[in-house]
Amino acid sequence: MSNEDTSYYILHKLGAQPQITQRELAKELGISLGKVNYCLQALVATGMVKARNFTNSENKKSYLYVLTPSGLENKAVITKRFLERKLKEYEALRQEIESLQQDIASANQGVREC
Repeated sequence: MSNEDTSYYILHKLGAQPQITQRELAKELGISLGKVNYCLQALVATGMVKARNFTNSENKKSYLYVLTPSGLENKAVITKRFLERKLKEYEALRQEIESLQQDIASANQGVREC
């Protein structure tokens, strides 16, 4: 997963669940806790996310991750690029499937002729 994909997934999750923990993010995204921490620090450093402390009865030191206006704008840009990449991947996969189906149909036709 590229850093931009990781940023997309993190921004998407934080937009929906600002109280999610880094450990939960790592588990949901299938990446290491260290990578989540690194990416969150980068998002905070670039001003896309603000991390605020709050107390929680289960965990005395938790963070609330808030997307900044810049973060919301960048999330839209990253989402657009992510979608464009996925559409290209989908089209390539669709063409490959179509080609394989044609190969199978040709092979089946050859078997029938024997």
